[in-house]
Amino acid sequence: MNTHHSRQSSQYDKILKENLEASIPALIEKVLHIQVFSSDEIPDDIQHTKERKPDALKRITDQAGNTFILHLEFQVADEPKMIHRMHSYCAMLLERYELPVKQYVLYLGQLIPRMTTSLVSGDLSFRYNLVHFQQLDYRLFLSSDVPEEILLAVLGNFSPPDSSEVLTNVLIRLDQTATSSLDFQRYITQLRVLVQLRKLRPLFESTMDNLAHYINEQGDPFYVKGERKGLEEGKRILVRNLLLQTDFSVERIASLTETTVTFVETVKKRLSAQ
Repeated sequence: MNTHHSRQSSQYDKILKENLEASIPALIEKVLHIQVFSSDEIPDDIQHTKERKPDALKRITDQAGNTFILHLEFQVADEPKMIHRMHSYCAMLLERYELPVKQYVLYLGQLIPRMTTSLVSGDLSFRYNLVHFQQLDYRLFLSSDVPEEILLAVLGNFSPPDSSEVLTNVLIRLDQTATSSLDFQRYITQLRVLVQLRKLRPLFESTMDNLAHYINEQGDPFYVKGERKGLEEGKRILVRNLLLQTDFSVERIASLTETTVTFVETVKKRLSAQ
């Protein structure tokens, strides 16, 4: 059990670190509400005796002129000793940079975290900030034009009845924003891992099957044919697939495909006549 959990955590860590540089500006602005004037990456080798390195370190100057070290940790497990790890990091960062340190643990687990965020021991007083990702509005990330940010939407807050629609929208947005079919497939592979944090793997596979033509557009002969005929024909193919394979309203499909209600209704009438 522990080995399986460790392997899963390693998968999540790998994805988050691969996408960190692309997604961190949105996390800083939308989640931490820090208005950045300038940001510099700093080395993560702050320790010599421990193997674990910080997930993300930035030297930040905000728009008010305050300069500080920003330290982010992504955490899947509800770690009871997280307070000691963060305190250790803080002490080393203060020693090296002699700047104020702001620390955030971004908790990605499904259950409400119980890890301690403050420590008082004798003359010592220490605290860090804990962000429970599942309490964040998923639309913060879904509306982005950066695929690495869009992936984070599946870790946000949405009700179980909305899960299918959220997954479908994430897939559509990934397809719309990926710069190549290779990148698109990489994001799908990452998404397949991330949905396990919300226990949505079976629903994800079902959604993939239902939208097979749509999400595989880069290799779909219908899409290639539509692309050759121009943008409008390509969109007609997308609208047709969504009409056939989802229960979305005409208005919803028009919004997702960046067309008009009239356009979608026209496609729908042609399908009914067939």
